[in-house]
Amino acid sequence: MEKLIYAADDEQDILDVMQEFLQNAGFKVRTFPTGDQLYEAFRESPSDLVVLDIMMPGTDGLTICKQLRSISNVPIVILTAKESETDHMRGFMLGGDDYLIKPFSPSLLVIRIKALLRRMEMIQTPSAQISTFGDLIFSESDHTVTCAGKPMSLSMTEFSLLGCLMKHTGVAVSRDELLDRVWGIEATDIETRVTDETVRRIRQKLKACGSKVKIAAVWGYGYKLEAENE
Repeated sequence: MEKLIYAADDEQDILDVMQEFLQNAGFKVRTFPTGDQLYEAFRESPSDLVVLDIMMPGTDGLTICKQLRSISNVPIVILTAKESETDHMRGFMLGGDDYLIKPFSPSLLVIRIKALLRRMEMIQTPSAQISTFGDLIFSESDHTVTCAGKPMSLSMTEFSLLGCLMKHTGVAVSRDELLDRVWGIEATDIETRVTDETVRRIRQKLKACGSKVKIAAVWGYGYKLEAENE
């Protein structure tokens, strides 16, 4: 079945190019000039993935991202014309799964979207695997993580990254490996920051739920899980 993608941008030329490339890649596409229109359409009939520009008339893309994340785990790609780390980080803090800086290659957008959808399919594939570490229980089959018996709310990207660390407890996982397994892309300076920001978000959520599990940085390499009682 063809995957449905919603894209919102106030530049019609960009919407036209995205629609052409994504349709040629086998996707169904609906485009919107504002995030508000996309959000209303999503509430009526959800899509498989969303592409959001930040600066649009009406409600900005980051706010729309937050609103979508409150009702769905749909993969979200953030577009930004500003080469500002603040915009990128705010997008991830609000639940975005990936981002591209304008002007971007339409072919790269297609690659990133396919990688996100592959991750979603892997998460949704039935599996009996359950991993435990400290006070965390990670269930691939249920797509859930519990901390001391209480559920944690994680985005798809956060779930995938924590799952990768849970499968390698006590062993450091490199940033390059995380990029490959979680994002399906090769390492660059930008994507390394994406990994670091996703880890930061998970750390905040672990702290908020009072978990004794910590994500420790291995300088110059990557990350690993540690428990306080170790």
